[in-house]
Amino acid sequence: MVTANELHVPVSDPVHPTPTFIKLLSADTDHSFWVPRLGGKTDLIPNHPNTMWIDPQATGVYLGQCVQYCGTQHAKMLLRVYVQSRDEFDRWIQQQRQPAFVDDAVAQGQRIFETTACINCHTVSGTVANGRFGPDLTHLMSRDTIAAGAAPNTPENLRRWILNPNAIKPGSLMPAMELNDHELDAMTAYLETLR
Repeated sequence: MVTANELHVPVSDPVHPTPTFIKLLSADTDHSFWVPRLGGKTDLIPNHPNTMWIDPQATGVYLGQCVQYCGTQHAKMLLRVYVQSRDEFDRWIQQQRQPAFVDDAVAQGQRIFETTACINCHTVSGTVANGRFGPDLTHLMSRDTIAAGAAPNTPENLRRWILNPNAIKPGSLMPAMELNDHELDAMTAYLETLR
């Protein structure tokens, strides 16, 4: 599974340890993956895949952060690791494998998304969007935060993020899409269906 700024893993069995192995990639600059309660930090270097493993013994949400200075918004580059029971984790995997669902009410928003620069950076499974630079948005609304943890994932913040990413995260690499209000409403409605 590919995720952005949050990771879901099954809890390890203390009798028969089942660690989770993680492949770490950076598309832009040096970063570090560090979740203090789950282990040491591991560096991410562009064009150099790195790996690590964690062996969480208790369910819960574990907070982490990039600890390698990576630019103007370094302090807001947060991440969450959700350690779940095996059943909860298996359900999450099944949900993530489902294609994005779009009904007629948001079809216009999908058309706008698919005909703008959004698809150059983002992926939405089951659509023509297959970008790799930005986060995969297939299940965007299942995440607690947007903008690398800078804001809660609410419809209002999502609309603000699309309208002007720098208002939420100054220095963001995501461009303002310069949509009119109708287009912005339609695209936000579409993205809200990505669960």
